Amino acid sequence: MARILNIAAAQLGAIQKADNRDTVVQRMIVLADKAKAKGADFIVYPELALTTFFPRWYHENRADADVWFEHEMPNRATSPLFDCVKAHSMGMTFGYAERTLEGRHFNTSILVDKSGKIVGKYRKVHLPGHAEFDPQRTHQHLEKRYFEPGDLGFQVWRTMGGLFGMMICNDRRWPEAYRVMGLQGVEVITLGFNTPSYNSQKPDEGPEQRIFHHKLSLQAGAYQNSTWVVAVAKAGVEDGNPMFGCSVIVDPDGEIVAETRTEDDEVIVHPCDLDATKFGKETIFDFKRHRRIEHYGLITSRIGAEPPTE
Repeated sequence: MARILNIAAAQLGAIQKADNRDTVVQRMIVLADKAKAKGADFIVYPELALTTFFPRWYHENRADADVWFEHEMPNRATSPLFDCVKAHSMGMTFGYAERTLEGRHFNTSILVDKSGKIVGKYRKVHLPGHAEFDPQRTHQHLEKRYFEPGDLGFQVWRTMGGLFGMMICNDRRWPEAYRVMGLQGVEVITLGFNTPSYNSQKPDEGPEQRIFHHKLSLQAGAYQNSTWVVAVAKAGVEDGNPMFGCSVIVDPDGEIVAETRTEDDEVIVHPCDLDATKFGKETIFDFKRHRRIEHYGLITSRIGAEPPTE
């Protein structure tokens, strides 16, 4: 018996430093309206959806970056988006920069059900980049300067008729992230990303190779954990800095079933059968029958690679 959830991947084009949150939220509402017109039940927006990708900008005084952070959610700027998806009876997830009441800073994503209630929160665990200005790079990637590593782990939430998990951007490259959620029976993993089109430390690694690695990570994670994966970009050229799009929906067999074609605001919708996750979970990836955890100790006991001694 099928459990169909019509999932929309709502890609955003570039957001410039000069753009304000009200303008961005209106763009998100337009995409929500388009998704609803296509029958969507659930909409996925990108990482740091409300602002430009500010970790490319160096602030000597760390506190000067607080202008990019949200102190509460929903807030004045985002309330119209919450009202919109609630009126559409559509769940959603989107990413933003979170500043807590205690003054901590996280790269965060939230899960919102069809009533407009926040039912889940994830904070990015695998922060890429560096903490200090690096003149050797073609562009800066200062996530380690502006964010703390997430402290909520890889949770799974039972809502909207399925089991949902969240990741953000660089998390997609780490198989442990998928597996922890896979061990909780996850059926849909959402992932927002902002990925530069060129490697700041290897300029000849351009969009073609970066998109290859992007898809490889998503397809492997989906297949090896028999789950849907919905990965959504913020793309285009932000103040001269290009980011690739390639938002995709991947099925539990690891096949891409929908993909954006631009680097602009664009929405794609696919009917995702959550019961399609069952076959893999009950056969080749039946973890209870096949996993051999007595041999996996190094995964949680060692951080760096250490070759065996002679």
